[in-house]
Amino acid sequence: MKYTKLGKNGPLISTIGFGAWGISGRDWGKTDDTKSKAALHQALDSGVTFIDTADTYGSGHSEELIHEVLKERGNKDNVIIATKAGNNFYPYLGKKHKTTPGNPDYSKKHLIFAAEQSIRRLGVDALDILQLHSPDSSLLEKDEPWEALEKLKQQGKIKHAGWSVQSFRETDQAHFLEEHHDLIDVIQVRYNLLEREAEKKLFPMALKYGTGVIVRIPILFGFLSGKFSRHSKFGEDDHRRFNLSPEKLEKYLIQLENLKPFFNKHDQFSMAQLSLRFCISHPACHTAIPGGKTPQQVVENVAASDIELKYEDFPGLPPD
Repeated sequence: MKYTKLGKNGPLISTIGFGAWGISGRDWGKTDDTKSKAALHQALDSGVTFIDTADTYGSGHSEELIHEVLKERGNKDNVIIATKAGNNFYPYLGKKHKTTPGNPDYSKKHLIFAAEQSIRRLGVDALDILQLHSPDSSLLEKDEPWEALEKLKQQGKIKHAGWSVQSFRETDQAHFLEEHHDLIDVIQVRYNLLEREAEKKLFPMALKYGTGVIVRIPILFGFLSGKFSRHSKFGEDDHRRFNLSPEKLEKYLIQLENLKPFFNKHDQFSMAQLSLRFCISHPACHTAIPGGKTPQQVVENVAASDIELKYEDFPGLPPD
């Protein structure tokens, strides 16, 4: 495992992290807490020192599992935990729903409350990183989200302020980093071999300001592991039913065909490993956060950190 500083202001972290949405018990089909905790333990045993979660993942369950695992290990070690806030799930607690409902609330009052609840669930004195959870641009145009992060920093409740850029708005929202780069230490961005919009404007800006960059969806919800076909189906309680709909799968599969020669050339590594290596090969990117439901998946993921391939070694973006 290799380590890097998460931007000019961020902490030292592993270049492959652990994305903790998949272990939340919601939105990814059925999960098993025992296996989820085993996957987290494996990640930490393998040198992972960065975990990304959110308060809304399983209505706090993901954060609670992380706390349990760290407690079982006896201490927090040098683990950095990034969480998110802005989707107010609290009114839905105790109610049945197939996938987590969206209820954006980026008011100062809610964000401060949410941060305090995450501190409690994670069992920490302060959050390492708190990120605004992929808000619409109309919400980012208001002062309150930024004022909340500023106040939480001043109060010592968060060590670093972050913002998760809305998917497919990487260029549209780039100007918010320009405007708030003094406050924002870290951004989280959708980026992978098939989706590279962030390279156009956002990554150059992040390099300019020394902003830490966390790459989410690095293997495209598992698609870039090569395990899905145009016939793949997902349950009603699995968000991939929408994010990997038959129409989207068809488009991605066509693009993937253009990458087959590259994967075949480097067949000593799995597709997932090469896809992860691509994400952290870009000069602006510091860590990628694949999910891992089992220890075996984690072992495969972390190996990508040590692959000796540079950004220039990867093929260009396949045509639509």
